[in-house]
Amino acid sequence: MYIFNQNLRPLEKIRFELQKIYGIGKCQSNMICDSLGLSEKTLVKDVSRLTYIKLQRLIQRELIIGADLKREIKENIQRHIVIGSYKGFRHVQKLPVRGQRTKTNAKTRKKSLI
Repeated sequence: MYIFNQNLRPLEKIRFELQKIYGIGKCQSNMICDSLGLSEKTLVKDVSRLTYIKLQRLIQRELIIGADLKREIKENIQRHIVIGSYKGFRHVQKLPVRGQRTKTNAKTRKKSLI
C-alpha cells in the first residue's frame, strides 16, 4: 500500500505503519484506526480498497502531514525570527530554544561561534 509518499509494508499492523507518515504519531494513528473501525491486529494487506479510500480522505481532511507540516513549521520559525522574539533569537544563534541547559548538554545543537 502506498499512501502519502510512504510505502507501507503489507505484513505489518496498520497502526504501526501509519506512524511512518511524517506528522502522524501513536495517538493519532490509534484515533484514525478507531474511527475507521480497524482492530489492533489488522494488517496492511487486510485493508480493503474502500477502507483505504476512507483512510486517505480522513487523513487529508483532519491532519496536516508531510511537506505541508514541514513548511508550516518553517514558517512559524521564520515568524519568530522576523518579530524578534527570544525564540527567534535562539534559532538564529543555533542554540536550544525551549530552555534547555547549554553549559554541558547541548553538544548537538550548540554550534561553535568561531
